[in-house]
Amino acid sequence: MRLGYQMPDFTFPDVAPEGLFPRLQEVARAAEGGGFDTVMVMDHFYQLPLLGPPEHEMLEAYTLLGALAASTERARLGTLVTGVTYRNPALLAKVVSTLDVISGGRAMLGIGAAWFDVEHRALGFDFPPVKERMERLEEALGICTAMFRGERPTIEGRHYRVEDAINSPAPLQGGAVPVMVGGQGERRTLRLAAQYADILNLTSGWDELPHKVEVLQGHAADVGRDPGEVAVTMLVSACVGETEAEAEARRDDLLARRGLDWSSLDDATRALVEARFLVGGPEGLADRLGKAREQGLDGIAVNLPGDGHDPDRVGRAGELLSAALA
Repeated sequence: MRLGYQMPDFTFPDVAPEGLFPRLQEVARAAEGGGFDTVMVMDHFYQLPLLGPPEHEMLEAYTLLGALAASTERARLGTLVTGVTYRNPALLAKVVSTLDVISGGRAMLGIGAAWFDVEHRALGFDFPPVKERMERLEEALGICTAMFRGERPTIEGRHYRVEDAINSPAPLQGGAVPVMVGGQGERRTLRLAAQYADILNLTSGWDELPHKVEVLQGHAADVGRDPGEVAVTMLVSACVGETEAEAEARRDDLLARRGLDWSSLDDATRALVEARFLVGGPEGLADRLGKAREQGLDGIAVNLPGDGHDPDRVGRAGELLSAALA
């Protein structure tokens, strides 16, 4: 993944439920046409607090991805990221393999330890302590990657087990289905990424990137893997424009809709926003991404919280970001 687009929101202005999927088709096609090489959705069932109230629209991830496979031609498809607690890992391997067949070999497995306790409690998913969730993540990675390779694994873990697990039809990519581990925990998440993943997608800020890359490289050395085999990407919220002023105005408008005034934010809050946002016109984008690439970033995943409902804006964002990465 060099440039990925994430859809985190399905509550669009003036779009009724019956018009939602047609709009998402337009957005996915615009993203692909604008230069995004990967299209991803969140794997959640309730909307997240920073994006809206829990009752806002949220579509089931893999049903949506299967439908979007028929609406796109080139973009890789996956979640950013699936919570390990939501599906038995053998079922997850089957789901991703099916997506790969449907899409003509464009599926990826994005997976993490899960964190949103509200939807777990509300919908009856077990939400064990973080130690157990990390154990589950490791077992799931072992099961899924073995099934992608067609090994018919028999694995007896603490939390999951499979016996001579058949995965037919196999993914068209075979064992090369890309695996992306999402998160930022240095002791367990980054180690699992070093051991199992093709991509580590960080949810930390720009300022933390060099240290996270260093930690990942250390884990790769410990497990006997070439650090260059694990691409490092980040998820950020983007406000882009034809000029720096336009991009900053989009950021200010987005924050205002959430009850925040950029001009009156204290230094600590500003720093928090700046660490997790990508704001700029062509020059600013090229500068920010150029520095990040020098620090070890291989790709970027963005969502457009202010413009994600507008296919034209999504497509143009792809063009601007592609040019900044060139």
